[in-house]
Amino acid sequence: MSKDRIERETFIAASVERVWAVITEPGHVGAWFGSGEPAEIDLRPGGIMRLDHGQYGIFPTLIVAVEAPRYFAYRWASAFPGEVANEGNSTLVEFFLEPDGAGTRLRLVESGFAGLRIPPEREDTAGFDSHDEGWRGIVEELRQYAEK
Repeated sequence: MSKDRIERETFIAASVERVWAVITEPGHVGAWFGSGEPAEIDLRPGGIMRLDHGQYGIFPTLIVAVEAPRYFAYRWASAFPGEVANEGNSTLVEFFLEPDGAGTRLRLVESGFAGLRIPPEREDTAGFDSHDEGWRGIVEELRQYAEK
């Protein structure tokens, strides 16, 4: 198994527009990912989204793509809290949304671990295995939040 790419898929009993809002609007993002405080989001390619991941730090992610309401992508330097993400220090996180009956099929992909140099002291929280496990819970939290 390659340790470069994580994929999670789930069905969400909510419209694509609702799920899009949940993954891109400050109050929603802060509720299902992080400390509960609204995230700071400059929602445009090249904009910054600050994710407060509690004890792990605050991460200024770099927004790569905003194609409402179907595709959202950003770079996340999870091994380097406080540093703006760039191609050399981050993974690429992508959200794909597709209508599916009365709901939305959400696919999340995080890739780029193989080429990433993670400091040994951050491997437990920023490495592939940590994120592989972490996204299981976060995608479920996102689903439950969107369905409220």
